[in-house]
Amino acid sequence: MSRIQHTDPELAHRLSRRNMLGVAAGATAAALLGAAASPAGAATQSASGGAGHGRPVLPPGRLGIQLYSLRDKVSTLGFAPVFAELKKYGYDEVEFAGYTQGSAGPITLAQLKRLARNNGLNPIGSHVGYYSSDPNAYTFAQNLNKVLDDAQALGLKHIGTASGPFRYGSTVDAWKRAAEEFNTYGAAARARGMKFYQHNHSEEFSFATDNPKVRLYDVLLAETDPKLVYLEMDIFWAYSGQFRFSKRPDGTPAPFEPLNYVLRQPHRYPLFHVKDGVSDPGNQYGYRMTDVGDGDIDYQRFISAVTRLRGERLAHHWQAEHDNPTESFTFARRSSQHLHSLREKC
Repeated sequence: MSRIQHTDPELAHRLSRRNMLGVAAGATAAALLGAAASPAGAATQSASGGAGHGRPVLPPGRLGIQLYSLRDKVSTLGFAPVFAELKKYGYDEVEFAGYTQGSAGPITLAQLKRLARNNGLNPIGSHVGYYSSDPNAYTFAQNLNKVLDDAQALGLKHIGTASGPFRYGSTVDAWKRAAEEFNTYGAAARARGMKFYQHNHSEEFSFATDNPKVRLYDVLLAETDPKLVYLEMDIFWAYSGQFRFSKRPDGTPAPFEPLNYVLRQPHRYPLFHVKDGVSDPGNQYGYRMTDVGDGDIDYQRFISAVTRLRGERLAHHWQAEHDNPTESFTFARRSSQHLHSLREKC
């Protein structure tokens, strides 16, 4: 079975997220980062007070979870018990980070697809590595047809990578070269009825080494075809990028607001990672990751702003995630409860 490669240089030293199961300007942070939302409680948590009084913020049928968050359970219990739990917690979708289940034994893609469907879960996307030095690696660069074959067998609508476009370096031309490859992957995915996407970490919001006035994320957006290459904004890492790269290397201000990227091009962001963090200026990333609802990222405001866009309420998919939850089932349950409790303010 395929193996997922994680090659993002920023996180390689502390995360093994894609080895799962063997596999410009805008407002300041205060615009979206408010006081921490109340911790998720019971599924029938009141919609009053901080949760608002209007309709649910979360569009129906669009709550998913990145299965990397549950890698410990999948690798020991297998997909079937995990999917059964996710169904009980009210999830609608799953995003894969590998297609094997460790000591739970072998499983085929057809079985995996059937398990998800039987539990009312829509397989919405998957993370695969961008490139590897191994010519036989299961990545877009080395094995594009196999990656797309597997995604098609699972019935995925989206197939993407969590690797940053750093294959050729951090210069403007290096990212243009990577963007050209992303366009190639996007065209191949589109030919099969899927969308290719890239998931960010915070380093994508840094500046080009040969032109410190240029933010690399802007190069990616400008040099990829919006009809071929889509984005999955990891909201936590985007705000971490805001914390880390609000100034250019020479110290001049370069503020940006992650939400503004989405509002300017909403159709380029079909997927989001809903990952929370407690503000911690002493941390190099600006936040300490926590369960959704226990942190300082105002998801009520962020999701509402996106879903209020005309015609966009059913177009986006929200995937809960925590890279290293204390207890993964507890994280999944509480995150779902919190997100379902959010109501639009009157």
